[in-house]
Amino acid sequence: MELKFILESLLFSAQKPLSVKELRDVLAAAAEAEDADATAKSLAKVRDSELTVALEQLASEHETAARSYRLACVAGAWQFVSQPEYAPWLKALVGQKIRPPRLSQPALETLAIIAYRQPITRAEVEQIRGVNVDAVMQTIMERGLVEAVGRAEVVGRPPTYGTTLLFLEYFGLSGLGDLPAADELRKIVVQKPPAPVTTEPGLATVPPEQLALGSEQEKKVETPETPATGGP
Repeated sequence: MELKFILESLLFSAQKPLSVKELRDVLAAAAEAEDADATAKSLAKVRDSELTVALEQLASEHETAARSYRLACVAGAWQFVSQPEYAPWLKALVGQKIRPPRLSQPALETLAIIAYRQPITRAEVEQIRGVNVDAVMQTIMERGLVEAVGRAEVVGRPPTYGTTLLFLEYFGLSGLGDLPAADELRKIVVQKPPAPVTTEPGLATVPPEQLALGSEQEKKVETPETPATGGP
């Protein structure tokens, strides 16, 4: 029994998309079952690369067959999805889900900047867009498309932002590598504030050379002498 057909049966029966790791865990669990046969046991330690190759082969075969559905990898997880042209009948069958309102043009522009330049601070996004992005950032974060991913190594250590798995699902992307080329956006130079000088992580201090310089300058300052006063 071929690995790709085992994976096909799992994905066909699953109620949600499955990642390579989840599929590997299922295969490992099947191998440990009491009634596991030789085939199941042989797949106990299948490698991620083998699973990926089998999934890609399966996706290619479904695409070539030109069926009403296909195998797709979205946000790192695999699932069967219907072809877009069959949407009218599927909507009539299951009803149309209430979807959140479409993203505005400013929100899409901000998302694009974050997607291509992440991790990026809010100030850097504003430099590229040329406008305040507080309201837009709040919107896309509330929608779960963007999240704080760390802090920048600059004065003040402002938070940096990046896209989420929901962002990939929203735009139907397998990963950030599937983003269209945007070389011009990547070439925009963003002026970064100076990095803090530290002696310990997270503790900003004056560099030793500046301390030494300050001491020397203090020594050079002449203290005015008190004029001597003579007797009457």
